[in-house]
Amino acid sequence: MSFDLLAEPIRRYVRDQRWESLRPIQAAAIQHILASNDNFILASHTASGKTEAAFLPILSKVDFRQPGVRVLYISPLIALINDQFHRIEQLCKYLDVKVTKWHGEASRAEKKKLVQKPEGIVLITPESLEAMFVNAPYSVHALFENLQYVVIDEIHSFLGTDRGIHLKSLLSRLEAVTASRSFAMVGLSATIGDYAEAKRFTGHEERTKVLLDRASKDMLTSFRYFSGKDDSSDVPLSLLKDLYKQTSTSKVLIFPNSRGLAEVIAVKLRQIADRVGGHDKYFSHHSSVDKEVREYVEHFAKNNQRQPFCIACTSTLELGIDIGSVEKVVQVDAAHSIASLIQRVGRSGRRAGEQSELLLYATKPWSLLQSLACWLLYREGFVEPLRTATKPYDLVLHQALSITKQLSGCSEADLVARLQANAAFATITADEIAEILAELVRIDWLERLPRELIIGVAGEFTVNSRDFYSVFQTELAFKVQHAGKTIGEIPLTPQVRENENLLLAAKIWKIKYIDVPTKKIEVIPAHDGKRPIFLGGGGVVDARVREKMLQLLRTASTHPELDQPSQQELRELRQEFAAFGFTDDPNDRPVLVKEEKLVLYTFTSTKINRSLAFLLNVLDVPVPYDYDEPTSSFTLTLPPARLPELLEQLRLYAQDVEVHLVAAIQENPGLLDFAKWGASLPTYYQSEVLKERYFDFEGTATFLQNLRPIFSSESIAAT
Repeated sequence: MSFDLLAEPIRRYVRDQRWESLRPIQAAAIQHILASNDNFILASHTASGKTEAAFLPILSKVDFRQPGVRVLYISPLIALINDQFHRIEQLCKYLDVKVTKWHGEASRAEKKKLVQKPEGIVLITPESLEAMFVNAPYSVHALFENLQYVVIDEIHSFLGTDRGIHLKSLLSRLEAVTASRSFAMVGLSATIGDYAEAKRFTGHEERTKVLLDRASKDMLTSFRYFSGKDDSSDVPLSLLKDLYKQTSTSKVLIFPNSRGLAEVIAVKLRQIADRVGGHDKYFSHHSSVDKEVREYVEHFAKNNQRQPFCIACTSTLELGIDIGSVEKVVQVDAAHSIASLIQRVGRSGRRAGEQSELLLYATKPWSLLQSLACWLLYREGFVEPLRTATKPYDLVLHQALSITKQLSGCSEADLVARLQANAAFATITADEIAEILAELVRIDWLERLPRELIIGVAGEFTVNSRDFYSVFQTELAFKVQHAGKTIGEIPLTPQVRENENLLLAAKIWKIKYIDVPTKKIEVIPAHDGKRPIFLGGGGVVDARVREKMLQLLRTASTHPELDQPSQQELRELRQEFAAFGFTDDPNDRPVLVKEEKLVLYTFTSTKINRSLAFLLNVLDVPVPYDYDEPTSSFTLTLPPARLPELLEQLRLYAQDVEVHLVAAIQENPGLLDFAKWGASLPTYYQSEVLKERYFDFEGTATFLQNLRPIFSSESIAAT
C-alpha cells in the first residue's frame, strides 16, 4: 500500500488531514518516486492533489539533514508560489523542514538567511532564477550544489513557449553547478496533447516517465446563443440578463476572451444586481487589475463558504491558484484553444462528488460554431500539439549575455561550448552561435578582449535592467490611481485620453489627467453614462479546430447541448453552405463569388492564415483579414478563372520566402515584437525566427498543394 511507504511524519500529516484515502495520482507517484531517481510527469485533472502527489514521496525520500537546498519548486506565477507556500509549509512542519519563497516580492531578510544557511525547499519563478544567475552566481552554487529534486508546477504552461525554452536552459545551467551534475525532476500537469514533448523538456527524455490519471469528472454543459446584431453594446443586454439569472445564486467564474470584456461583464452584472436587489460580490481579475485587488478577490473566493460570487477573469485564473469551490464556469464566445478550455473547465466541481457545470455563450454564428468545435474536440480527447521552437536563436542571444555576466567574462570558445552543451539549444550549431556573438559584439552588447568576451558598454544597460530577467514582452504600463490608491495598470493606447471613461476592477472610472513622465493615470468614479474604452485580445487557433468547424457545416449532426437559438443559428449556417458541392475530400474549401469578388474560406490555422495574408501582400494582392475572426476567410478582387493561378503562385512563394521576409523586416521591424530578443539578431536569423514561430510557410505550401476550391451552385451559374 502506498501510504505505508511514506515516512512516519508524513503518514501523521495524512492522518491529521483526515483523508479517507490517497488520490490515484498520489498513490502512483508515491510508489514510483520512492522506487527510482527517474524524472516524472504527473498528469491529472485540476484539483486532483498533484502538489501532494509530488511532495509526499519527495519529503519521505530526501534527507534534509544534509546541507544545502534539497528541493527547488518552480512556478509560472508569483501568485501561485504564494498560494502553494502555505500548503507546502504546513506539510513540511511535520519534518521541521524550512520553506523559503524567492521572488521579487519575497522577504529580503529570509533570502539573506537562506544564503547564509542553505537548507530545505525553495519556491521560485524562472525569472528570479535568471536574476540569481546574473546577479549572484556564487549564491547559485552555494544554494543548489546539493540539489536533489526540482518540482515544476503547471509544466504545461511552459511547454511550446519561449518561457519554456528559457526555463529549460536555466535547468541545464543549474545541473552544471550541482555536485552530482544531475537532479530528478517532477513536473505537475493538467492534461496535455503531447507527453513526448513534456519528456523532452526535462533534457533527459530516456529517463522520464509519465504517470497519467485518465479519470474525468461529470460535466453538465449547455450552449446559449444571444445575437448581437441589433445591439450596439459590447455584450448583448439579453445575454447579460440571462447570465445573471443563470449565475446569481452560484459561485461562478466567467471567462471572456479579453480584459475589456471581463470588465464590461463584471460592471453590467453588478448593475443588474443593484437594480433587482442581488448580491454585490462581482469582481474582475486579470493582469491589469492591481495585485492587491487580485489577492483580495482570490482570498475572498477561497475563504467564502456560503455567499455566491462572480469573478469575470482572463487566463490569470486558468492556472492552479486555489480559489476554493466554484460551482459554474462560463465561457463567453469561443475559447482560442482546447488546452485553455480544459484549464477553465477544471476550475469547477473541485470538491469530491461535485459535478462540473459549464455554460458556453455565443453572440455571433461563427463564434458559436468555433465554440461547439472546441467542445466536441475536448470530448474526443484532442489537445493542440505542442510546437517548441527547434532554432530559438533569440533565446541563445539572451542566454549568451546571461552566461557572460554570470562568469564575469569568458573565452568565446568556452561560451560557445556552454551554449552547445545546453539542452535547450542542442540543434543550434557552433557556427550559428558564433554569428550571433559577432552581432552582439557589433552592437556593443559584448566586447571582445584579447582572450575573452565581456559585457559591452551598451550591453551593461541591457543586462543590468530588471527587464533582462524575462524573455516575454511586457506592456509599457501606466498605473491607474484614485485618491492615492492604485487600482491597476493599463498600457497607454491612443484611446486612453483625459475625460474618457475606463473600465477597471469591475468599476467605471473617468480619466482626470495622464501624467506621462511618472506613468500615472488619475481617475475618479464615473457617473455620466459615457461608453467606456477597454482593452481587447486575440489568440492562435489550431487547424484542427477550424477543420472541425467545416465538418460541422458539412454534416447534419445533432447536438442536444445547444439551446433552441443555437440550433437555429447552426441550421442557418449549414443552409448557407449547402449550395457548395462538397465531396468526401477533407481538402475541399468553399469559395463564394460575390459582387465580382471571391471569398475563400480557408478553415485552417491562424499561422497559415497569417502566412497567406503575408504572401498575398507580397504578390500585391492586399486583402482584409482579421486573424481573430473565426470565419478564417479572405476576400479577393479576382475573377474565378484566375484563382488556380493565384494559388499556385502562393504555393511557390511559400517555398522560397526568405528574401521577402528580410525585406518585410527592414520595412517593419515591429514584426518581431512577439520575440523580445529577436530584433537584436542578425537579419537572417530574425527571418528564421519569424518563419518558425509566427508564420507557417511549410504548412501553407502543403495546404495550398492539397486545396480543392469548391464553388457554390449559385457561383457557378453567375460565372
